[in-house]
Amino acid sequence: MKTKKLLAGLFLCLSSTVFAQDYPAVQQLAQRRVPWLATSLVLKSIPAENGKDVFEIATPGKEVRITASSASAAAAGLNWYLKYYCHRSMSHMGDNLSPVSPLPAVKTPVHINTTYDYRYALNYCTISYTMSYYNWKDWEHELDWMALNGVNVMLATMGTEAVWQHTLERLGYSSEEARRFVAGPGFTAWWLMGNLEGWGGPVTQQMIDQQTALEKQILTRMNGLGIAPVLQGFYGMVPVSLKGKMPVKVVEQGKWAGGFQRPDFLIPGDSNFTKIAGIYYEELKKLYGSHIRFFAGDPFHEGGITQGVDVTAAAGIIQQTMQHHFPGSTWVLQGWQANPSGALLAGLDKSKILVQELFGENTANWETRKGYEGTPFIWCSVNNFGEKAGLYGKLQRFADETWRAAHSPYGSLFKGVGIMPEGIHNNPVIYDLILELAWHREKVEVKDWIKSYVRYRYGTDNAQIQAAWQGLVATAYSSFPQYQEGPNESVFCARPTLKDVPVSSWGTRKRNYDTKAFAAAVATFMKAAPAMKNNATYEIDAIDFQRQVNANRGEEIYADMVAAFTGKDLVAFKQTSGSFLSLMQQQDLLLNGNRHFRLDTWVSAAQNLGQTPAEKALLVKNAKTQITYWGPDNPATDLHEYANKEWGGLMRSFYIPRWKMYIAALTDQLQGKDTPTPDFFQWEKKWTEQ
Repeated sequence: MKTKKLLAGLFLCLSSTVFAQDYPAVQQLAQRRVPWLATSLVLKSIPAENGKDVFEIATPGKEVRITASSASAAAAGLNWYLKYYCHRSMSHMGDNLSPVSPLPAVKTPVHINTTYDYRYALNYCTISYTMSYYNWKDWEHELDWMALNGVNVMLATMGTEAVWQHTLERLGYSSEEARRFVAGPGFTAWWLMGNLEGWGGPVTQQMIDQQTALEKQILTRMNGLGIAPVLQGFYGMVPVSLKGKMPVKVVEQGKWAGGFQRPDFLIPGDSNFTKIAGIYYEELKKLYGSHIRFFAGDPFHEGGITQGVDVTAAAGIIQQTMQHHFPGSTWVLQGWQANPSGALLAGLDKSKILVQELFGENTANWETRKGYEGTPFIWCSVNNFGEKAGLYGKLQRFADETWRAAHSPYGSLFKGVGIMPEGIHNNPVIYDLILELAWHREKVEVKDWIKSYVRYRYGTDNAQIQAAWQGLVATAYSSFPQYQEGPNESVFCARPTLKDVPVSSWGTRKRNYDTKAFAAAVATFMKAAPAMKNNATYEIDAIDFQRQVNANRGEEIYADMVAAFTGKDLVAFKQTSGSFLSLMQQQDLLLNGNRHFRLDTWVSAAQNLGQTPAEKALLVKNAKTQITYWGPDNPATDLHEYANKEWGGLMRSFYIPRWKMYIAALTDQLQGKDTPTPDFFQWEKKWTEQ
């Protein structure tokens, strides 16, 4: 009997050691991603330091003990142990999480704290360019990555469709009319930002219900992992059709890029503003709870018309209405272009505002605007536009600017760092570095930091890979001074032309680094291949780096092709255009080697999200339209190719045929035939509908 009691007591003691965790969601994360570590992991709570997050790592006995001030800090501590002791990591471009045995010891306990409040993630555009067709498995991976990288605030506007549908139905819209206001999943971001309405739709009720259920799962998981969601606030955006339903005072917002009609702006102060905002927030609470602490929404984003609006007074009312329904909440504003304007900020209680220095790789508005006129702000980088492929990231600038902001006269307003890519399936080194900066007390030198990145990215300390990455940091990832919006574009993806213009309207094909030195670094990286067989992250990067070498070479051959045509040299034109098409075909073969670089990965995800043939067709059309002519159905749209993709399958079925049509027409012209340039828009539109 005594023996049984002793065994029972021992069992309870062991159970409490294994299972009595202070952060169960983080323990479950470990069980999902690193089960070989999870059974030895002990998570305990400790107080914050000066109100800021802290974690400690120690390995007493056979335990890996992480004590932390929050679930977010505990996950960050787990990641620190994985990266810097186990040489393991997750990313959007491959995971390196194979078992490590024995578990590495931490000889001296590690104590890491942050001086920042926020580690922020996601741009509106990320949700459309990257996450349009995520299922729960995809979101689980995304949220686990966010947690491990210490993210504690994340934009989570998925499921806003239902909030708007219920709001409009209470204002007299039919269900079908309300759904016509909602954009398709490939274009939700620009609907929420007040740039367009309805494009890519109409969505079905099942699609709205599906997103609502998914959002509830996401919010539940975020809560456990200590990630506060940023939901969509009400900032005055209303359907253009609303003024035909009820007597509202609105300011028409004109046209956005490509010729899209913007939704109207409902003037705050009108009784209907109070009514509609109240309905909106009531419906949001019904769906997603009353505990939300952060809201997004930018009046007059990328333009808009303010004539007839007292912007200062309007901003104050928007914020007061938000506070009435969610007391103590913070309004998150994008520091992008001229927004938020000084007039808008002047009307706000700045203690409940957070401005994102969105485009920090190129701007320092936090400095020129004196800390956004005394408003709390975070430093962020967009880095990628349209989820275009391309190696790019001003790594040392990230470290320098965050250090500079923290030690500036506006340091007391500087509240953290954030990643704001329009697409996040690229350049994993960027996101790791920016989010880790929050935990460094000293200024980071990237040429030193990158050595640890190489070890945990590939799980080995290969000398050739280390040397290659020093070359990458000095070229594609250098902090050159020139202004640049996102990665260098590939001429392969351009709507064919002989003009020296970017692929997309605001992109660039110019390389602001030494392409020969870059190619040499990639060649050094490739020499490690025999030692890196079956290493997933190495294989993914090898494809991506070689893709960039090929794209750079494509620019040189393209220039020769243009010179041959303008010189009316038919023989040289045939030779150079043949070389150009041959290199595109090689690029297609290369990119088909991994799912991260294939068209079918994107299209299949869209198709699988649909429940009926009609839904599948709509979702696939959204997917194909976004990455080609974008919209609207206007041949002159300046949004075409904005989200171009160097993808296997897309090269073969879209870019190569389009270039072939153009080259054939130019060949005819050199032979004296009166052959017109093809109508690319109609051909592109037809491709999206196939």
